Amino acid sequence: MSYATIDQRTTNNSEAWGLTAITARIKTAFARNRAYRQTQRELGMLTDRDLADLGIGRGDIQRIALEAARAV
Repeated sequence: MSYATIDQRTTNNSEAWGLTAITARIKTAFARNRAYRQTQRELGMLTDRDLADLGIGRGDIQRIALEAARAV
């Protein structure tokens, strides 16, 4: 026969932990979005020659911006 145990320390704080987790995910999403937009904007402002000096093609900007956003 199995018995279930309830840890009162976690059940009393489940709403606070849930709200904290949601808030953290929202903050992370905003930070990632900001990093993506900033990277895309800055690389987009470079000339083709500047990008070539960095070894980046115009088609690579979106991929690089996504990688920068994931790193946050």
